[in-house]
Amino acid sequence: MLAIVCIFAALGVGIVFLDKYVRKTAPVRETIAIELVGVPVWVNDQLKEKVYAAAVAGGEPKLDENTAVLVQQNIVQQVAWLDDVRVQTTHEGLRIAGRWRKPLAVVKSGLRKSYLDDERVVLDFVPMPNLPIVEVKGLLPMTKIPQPGEVWQRDDVAAAVAVISRLDRMDGLATPDKPLLREIDSIDVSNFNGRKNTGQPHIVLYTKDGTEVIWGAEIGMWGQHLEATDEDKLAKLYGYYKEYGSLMGRAKYINLRDPQDKIPLPIDKY
Repeated sequence: MLAIVCIFAALGVGIVFLDKYVRKTAPVRETIAIELVGVPVWVNDQLKEKVYAAAVAGGEPKLDENTAVLVQQNIVQQVAWLDDVRVQTTHEGLRIAGRWRKPLAVVKSGLRKSYLDDERVVLDFVPMPNLPIVEVKGLLPMTKIPQPGEVWQRDDVAAAVAVISRLDRMDGLATPDKPLLREIDSIDVSNFNGRKNTGQPHIVLYTKDGTEVIWGAEIGMWGQHLEATDEDKLAKLYGYYKEYGSLMGRAKYINLRDPQDKIPLPIDKY
């Protein structure tokens, strides 16, 4: 009889101990909703996950007066893709808004790839097959890419991004359903400011089939080199694009520098 009593007593102690163990190691966590508002259609799930991860960095946030400030700081520090971040607490959770930085250019250095937006802010690489993104080539060897969130202060990088940005804006105005930039593979600034050869084009774009699009001098510098204006270059390029339906397949090169041509004629590719 005494043995039976001891067994039940031991079981009771074990149950109490187990209950304390479960309560200690599996605390109840409050789950809150995180809502992203004003998100452009090109933003993919991987980018959204970056924001979610930053919002809960350091643990599940609680809906108190400090939450919005702390979450906003986390996102600013960890997610370069989102600018002008605004975080509000609601009855259900957090509402996060901001201006998304759209990548226009990509730079490769060894195994590293980095994006640049129209302000030359560096963005960490995330596959973005739904966007036309142009590779910048011809930078000086041993060029060090700044960290995400930093502005890349280089004249040749600025010249490349300025041209790509003009094309991006023209796509939105003139060819939104069939962006010209989708045919551009790279932009070469190896002869930026004539640093290799003053008589050769400073900036050249290449289509995906290798057709050269000779842009020429940097934006705003056309007058010093007796070239067509930047506006005329854009008009020629998009006039050609609309006339022939593509930049590819017809020409070895498309010269935009000559000020007297209205729409450049294709030079036999073969």
